[in-house]
Amino acid sequence: MAMPQTEYAAQDTHNVADNNDIAVSVRNVSKNYGPVEALKDLSLEFPKGQLTSLLGPSGCGKTTLLKIIAGLLDATSGEIEVDGKAVDGPGPDRAFVFQDFALLPWASVMRNVAFGLELRGVAKSEREDIAAKYINDVGLAGFEQSFPHELSGGMRQRVGLARALSVDADVLLMDEPFSAVDEQTRRKFQEDLLALVANENKTFIFVTHSIEEAVYVSDQIAILLPRPSRVSDIIRPTGLREKDSHSIRRDPEYLDIVDNIWDSLRSYVE
Repeated sequence: MAMPQTEYAAQDTHNVADNNDIAVSVRNVSKNYGPVEALKDLSLEFPKGQLTSLLGPSGCGKTTLLKIIAGLLDATSGEIEVDGKAVDGPGPDRAFVFQDFALLPWASVMRNVAFGLELRGVAKSEREDIAAKYINDVGLAGFEQSFPHELSGGMRQRVGLARALSVDADVLLMDEPFSAVDEQTRRKFQEDLLALVANENKTFIFVTHSIEEAVYVSDQIAILLPRPSRVSDIIRPTGLREKDSHSIRRDPEYLDIVDNIWDSLRSYVE
């Protein structure tokens, strides 16, 4: 089945943009857990200001790669650069949105969102002003003094997203951030994410198991194969990015891309 207006780049990470337009570069990265090879000589580039999804079967190393980029895991070999600087641990240029929210249960929404700024020594009035902006941006105005146990799963995930945005990192790393919410909330999150990508001028790296979600939100989709993981294809649904978010799921191009990705992954699903 043809994929109209869709660019393919199998194992070619240098055709997306020139080096000045690359936020994150992954070069020949391998990761071993004892005798198990999780990643092997994986290379991939993430364009600035765009959202790249990592998509592939369970256990293919998506979260491992995300954590290596975040500096939370060390690669066995290879190099990671963010804006041309080598990654040797966590840094203020990257923020992580966890699948399980990772909120402070004893802290209010305001304190949770401002926590990263607090760790950086930002004055209380300034950090609360910044936190209030992002609490409003993610739709939680009025819940500033609520605690995590008083919020729904979707609201807790919005707190995690606001916290990541508040530290003004250049790169946001998102590990299946919508997997724990219901379908209606997930769709609203996806629409909100498209707006954030358009308005925040940040680079988003997004792990998902959902083909439909990846095609809907992504400027670039990196298909990873089972371990030892490597990049199989890079798909850029360029035509969809020019369309209204409410009409994407009905677009023939969207349906064709979803079907083609499923065809390529079908044999790897147990």
